[in-house]
Amino acid sequence: MQNVYIDHRDTLFQVTENHKEALELLVSLGFDNLKDENQRQSLGRVISIGDALKTKGISLDAFNLQLRDRIALSSETAQLKGHFHSTVKMAGVLPCPVRVPLMEAFESWTSRQTFDFNLEYDLKAASMGISWLEETLAEKGSDDLPDLFISAGFDMFFDRKLFGKFKSENLFEDFSGFEEYHKDFQNGYMSLPDPKKQYSMIGVVPAVFLVNIKELGNRQVPLSWADILKDEFRNSVSLPVSDFDLFNAILLNIYKMYGEEGIKRLGHNMQRSMHPSEMVKSHMKLLERPSVTIMPYFFTKMVKKGGPMEAIWPEDGAIMSPIFLLTKKNRKKELKPIVDFLCSKEVGEILSHNGRFPSVNPDVDNLIPSENRYMWLGWDFIEEHDLSALIRKCEKLFDQAMKGEI
Repeated sequence: MQNVYIDHRDTLFQVTENHKEALELLVSLGFDNLKDENQRQSLGRVISIGDALKTKGISLDAFNLQLRDRIALSSETAQLKGHFHSTVKMAGVLPCPVRVPLMEAFESWTSRQTFDFNLEYDLKAASMGISWLEETLAEKGSDDLPDLFISAGFDMFFDRKLFGKFKSENLFEDFSGFEEYHKDFQNGYMSLPDPKKQYSMIGVVPAVFLVNIKELGNRQVPLSWADILKDEFRNSVSLPVSDFDLFNAILLNIYKMYGEEGIKRLGHNMQRSMHPSEMVKSHMKLLERPSVTIMPYFFTKMVKKGGPMEAIWPEDGAIMSPIFLLTKKNRKKELKPIVDFLCSKEVGEILSHNGRFPSVNPDVDNLIPSENRYMWLGWDFIEEHDLSALIRKCEKLFDQAMKGEI
C-alpha cells in the first residue's frame, strides 16, 4: 500500500493537484466548493489543508488514513479494469426522492455480481437537469453513446436532433422482459408498452391536485383537468415549472386534449411557480396562496392531516411523466442483467413505496386505489409530433398567457 502523508501546511490546491482522490475525499467531507474549478484554483491556494480540516473537526491523521485507503482502492480498480476487454456505460438522471435508496440498492447489487466487463455509471439527481447529458450527446456518434440511458419525461429521449437520429438507426431495443405491465396501466384507454419495442419503462411520476379548501371559497373543488382550466381559477393555480419533466408532460397533455386554447387558459390561471415542498406549506404563508397546486403525487404525503390542504387525484387521470430506459440492442448480453435489476420488484418497490412513483412491474403493490386513472400521452401522438419543438411552442404560449400578452 502506498505511503501517503499530507503536511498540514500544504494548500488545498496542492493536495488536490497531487492526488485526484483527495478532491473526491474533501468533497465527500463537505467541501463542495472545491468542485468549482475556479474556487479550487483561487481559494484553494490560500487555505491550508490543516485549517480547512479544523473547520470540520477532522484530524489530519484521520484524513491521511482515508486518503491512503482511497488511493489504494483506486489503484486496485485500475488494475482490475485492465483485465476487461470492454466497458459498459450508463448515464442519466433519477428522481430526487428515490435517488439515494436506488443508488444504494444498485451498488449493493453490483457488489454481488461478477461481470466480464467494466461498468461505469453516471446517474445524477433529476434536479440537476439534463443539459450536461445533452451537451455530451450532441458531440457523439452511435458507437460513443452510453449503452444504457435512464430519465423521466419527454424532453431528451424524443428530441429529434439528439436521440432522433439514433432512434432512426434502430439502435435501441426494449428487453425489459415484461409480458404485460402492472394492472394499474392495463385498460382500454391507454397502452404504455412501446409498440416498436425500442423504449422501456420502469415507472411513472403522476401529477395530482392539492387544493387549499380555505382559499377555494365558494368555488367547487376541481376534480379534473378541465376544471383546472376554468375561468374561475384565473390567477389561482400553482404549477411545478421548475420540475421540467413533469411540467412538460402537463403541457403536452393539455395541448393534446385542449389545443393551444388549453395552454393559454393554463397560463392565465397560473399564479406562481412553486417547488412541491413549498406547495404543501403554502397555506401557512401570508401572501400568494394558490387555491390549487399541481404537484407530483410523492409530495402529498407531506400534507398534514386536519389542515386545509386536500389531495385530489384527477378523475380523468393523473398526467404522468414516464421513467424511461433506453438500451443498445447490440449490448443486450451485457445489459440484460442490469435491465432485469432495474425492472425488478425490489426497484419497483423503491419507486412506489419510497417515492410514490407507481411501478410498471406487475408484482409490485403500488399502494394506489385501483379506481385511480392515469393520463398517457400515447405512442401515436409521440410519433406524429416533434415533441421537443412542441414543448418549446407550448412554453412560449404559456409564458405569454401568464404575462397577459395573449
